Amino acid sequence: MKKIGLLFIAAIMAFSVNAQKFAFVDTEYILDRIPSYKAAQDQIDKISSEYENELETMYSEVEKLYKSYQNEKVLLTEEQRSQKEEAIIASEKQIKELQQKYFGPEGAVFQKRQELVKPIQDEVYIVVKEIALEGGYAVIFDTSSGAGILYENARYNKSDDVLEKLGYTN
Repeated sequence: MKKIGLLFIAAIMAFSVNAQKFAFVDTEYILDRIPSYKAAQDQIDKISSEYENELETMYSEVEKLYKSYQNEKVLLTEEQRSQKEEAIIASEKQIKELQQKYFGPEGAVFQKRQELVKPIQDEVYIVVKEIALEGGYAVIFDTSSGAGILYENARYNKSDDVLEKLGYTN
């Protein structure tokens, strides 16, 4: 039992000798204070809204086609019913493909985000890395998502340092 206690104390001492410096930043806080980021977000939101409106219009047209089909269904021949059903299904498929084209993983909105926002995020990352190297920090956490951070001492918050290095004042 004494050996385990001595090993535990030795481990604590070894850890404290090799203690690393930690800091944190809040990327949401940083990005919200960069005007070009806000402008990029506004542009992306505008494009998304336009795409959503276009898709809504198309969906309402398909809905009208379907209601019309339901009203006429009893008067149509089997062949006419089949043609109308295929037309409705084709329209729905076209809308879903367009939706993927706009909002999918490699869609237009994603591409626009990559074009407008990623360079800003990369610039922030570079500055965070510089601060880590200059300050001798082993790790800099991002508290914007709040995942797993139960307490943060403002003394170790380097968000304003990042903004300052980027040329922005708070």
